[in-house]
Amino acid sequence: MKAAELLVACLEEEGVEYIFGIPGEENLDVMDALLDSSIRFITTRHEQGAAFMADVYGRLTGRAGVCLSTLGPGATNLLTGVADANMDHAPVVAIAGQAGTERLHKESHQVLDLVNIFQPVTKYASQLLTPDTIPEVIRKAFKTAQSEKMGACFIEFPENIAKMPHQAKPLTVKHPHPPEPALSRVEYAAELISEARDPLILAGNGVVRAHAWKHLAEFAGKMNIPVANTFMAKGVIPFKHPMALGSAGLQSNDYISCGFEHADLIICIGYDLVEFHPYLWHPTRDRKIVHIDRSHAEVDESYNVEVGVVGDIKHSLMRIEKLATPHQGHLMRPLREALINEMNMHRDDMSFPVKPQKLIWDLRTAMDMEDIAICDVGAHKMWMARMFRCEYPNTCIISNGFASMGIAVPGAIAAKLIHPELTVFAVTGDAGFMMNSQELETAVRLNTPIVVLIWNDGGYGLIEWKQMATFNRTSHVHFGNPDFVKYAESFGAKGYRVEKTEDLPTILNEAIASNQVCIIDCPVDYSENLKLTEKLGEMVCPI
Repeated sequence: MKAAELLVACLEEEGVEYIFGIPGEENLDVMDALLDSSIRFITTRHEQGAAFMADVYGRLTGRAGVCLSTLGPGATNLLTGVADANMDHAPVVAIAGQAGTERLHKESHQVLDLVNIFQPVTKYASQLLTPDTIPEVIRKAFKTAQSEKMGACFIEFPENIAKMPHQAKPLTVKHPHPPEPALSRVEYAAELISEARDPLILAGNGVVRAHAWKHLAEFAGKMNIPVANTFMAKGVIPFKHPMALGSAGLQSNDYISCGFEHADLIICIGYDLVEFHPYLWHPTRDRKIVHIDRSHAEVDESYNVEVGVVGDIKHSLMRIEKLATPHQGHLMRPLREALINEMNMHRDDMSFPVKPQKLIWDLRTAMDMEDIAICDVGAHKMWMARMFRCEYPNTCIISNGFASMGIAVPGAIAAKLIHPELTVFAVTGDAGFMMNSQELETAVRLNTPIVVLIWNDGGYGLIEWKQMATFNRTSHVHFGNPDFVKYAESFGAKGYRVEKTEDLPTILNEAIASNQVCIIDCPVDYSENLKLTEKLGEMVCPI
């Protein structure tokens, strides 16, 4: 058995289902070994697409997604997707081929120091220099990627090492259990919650990673404490739950900002600072904060934790709930009612181009609650985060740590591979779509019938929004687009163009029913962006 075959055997032991990537000269032996493996190799059209697929696989399953490239430019093309997974705390293991060790010490064709390149954007980066270390390096990479806080790991595999014989065997996989919370911390947290006047919960993506969303909803209901979620934690509490306040993260003075202003205690559960800067929701630095997570709190001057309950989030919530006194009522129901009214406001608005609120209403109506939307980055992300209703976690995937454009299409392909029974939408702007639109060929070839909903405004809409709000003029944000219907058809996909708002629901339903890869080109009226900014700037807190 060659070292490349041992690597594949170790990946099989880890339970790897898919490897996303592109073959190259320096990973020839690995590619050949995969022919005799249970692992399915997904050939992508760009390494960034492969990394994003591994990223979304990790988010949806909690198991490390795997991507593979060759050396040099192939490896550096992985970087953005790997960095996105690491900062968004999605488990990923990236593997890159490398030149033979006999030429790594000198200037040589396509050779870069990949370990040092990936070190800053991963939890662990290593090089395989002898075949017999492969089991340990693979086990460490997967254990590290899947341990809190989850993230990305990188392995460099020189081509001459891949050909060598070996005597090693894969290591047995054992998953560690999260620690139990300390009783003294549980008791203090329960005391603070019982004594608080108006507590508020801020729930983050760590609740999703801990599979603790049912415990969160039960805790909030029994304690009668309202819950705001970060963009990446949409659905951790069902929106129909009476304690759900919607998403926090819009940097303007939104309804939830009123909740933070009125709260005297903020209970952060599974919250990662990278999702929503503490200075935006705690600028006064005078509220008490309870930190409930599987990891200790990050240091930040606006995140001055009074008590940290570190351990299994499920057990922490159950134990605090037994000791804390439920609250009789809260002042924040008007915030929820105001948001619901805003969600309903444009449901019958037939103006064209389509308003963002109407687009989201029709999309939510067309999708089942268990279906999945992979949201790209841009102005549409702000609208989706704020107004797309979720009843279940991981049904609206938003990259909001690294927040990289281009994730929607490859991410939707990965989601459809994992959940072929569900409808999967890639919700993207025209800019983000074109960054990885080549993966349409991958979707058609794999017969993963995703629906790509393009919010078309011919520009970088979020940057234009910020430029207009700041300077009242734009700077270099507009561009042209191809005919997206013809573009879809050229890949063997189905294309639709929305030419009047009344047609949008029919087109959405037809695309879903077609069971084909579809693109929907929908012109969007982003004049609503500045209207929202003005409205929030003038908003009187409804509490």
